Amino acid sequence: MSKKITILGAGNVGATVAYALTQHSLASEIVLIDVNRAKAEGEAMDIIHGAPFSSPLKIYAGDYSDAAGSDLVIVTSGVGRKPGQSRLELAAVNTAIMRDIAPRIASYCPNAVYVIVSNPVDVLTYAFMRYSGLPAGQIIGSGTMIDTSRLRALVSQRLSVSPKNIHAYVFGEHGDSSTFPWSVTSVIGMDFRQYCRSIHHYTDEQTEVFLRGIERDVREAGGEIIKRKGATFYAVATCVVTIARSVFSGSDAVLTVSSLAHSRYGIKEDVCLSLPCVLGPGGIVRELDPPLLDDELKAVQNSARVLRETLDGVGL
Repeated sequence: MSKKITILGAGNVGATVAYALTQHSLASEIVLIDVNRAKAEGEAMDIIHGAPFSSPLKIYAGDYSDAAGSDLVIVTSGVGRKPGQSRLELAAVNTAIMRDIAPRIASYCPNAVYVIVSNPVDVLTYAFMRYSGLPAGQIIGSGTMIDTSRLRALVSQRLSVSPKNIHAYVFGEHGDSSTFPWSVTSVIGMDFRQYCRSIHHYTDEQTEVFLRGIERDVREAGGEIIKRKGATFYAVATCVVTIARSVFSGSDAVLTVSSLAHSRYGIKEDVCLSLPCVLGPGGIVRELDPPLLDDELKAVQNSARVLRETLDGVGL
């Protein structure tokens, strides 16, 4: 695939994304840009040494000017989350970083699609949109892609059903106010609650306890991983690869990515958060709003309010 991708940030996430992209042959050229040039050079060297056994690839450390002509720019720059720290606590420092890098990279890649991965991702997706001056449709936050993936993985494990037969989503903030619209969740084509009752013979009460347990474990998953190994990056990289593949292929896959809400679901706040979107060569192609139950709708709207309060706090 003759595509050029630039990755801003060569830390755990950026380097793992670069490696994952090469394994899926999604680029012919990858530029790694990091304030620590030597780190970016080392990551590029390590990856390129495996190239003889994979698809032809040019990968190297560069500067912003080297990003010119990129089809996709993946932003992983910023300070990582520490044990016990919420994503939103990172907002002020990482917003300042975004204020610096957004206009610089946009000047070299005005036509690229941008994928924001740095946390808090919804805040920084909005910040990048504001500071870059680029059209909102070109800017995609990885958002609740990772939460959605964790949700499907946990449901799969606990029901002993392949995740390919599970359609489940997490909406809203990638963080504590995320919401789980179980009414649009299905297993082998069955409504999720119906599946629990009919196949596993759960009572209504047992089903609700089961759902609340999954929600808790999905929300706490990132923190638990950070507590054990210091950072999360493998699953995140897989999500970014999925986004990249959808942008390049125009496969019409429905992904929960963070983007400008545009009054979706009655959201009045000017925010970016995750709702179902179809991606394509120019970025966001379509927005899909499946009907929600009243409590699910209120939860999405509450997530927007939480994010707007954070944006207000950092001057956005």
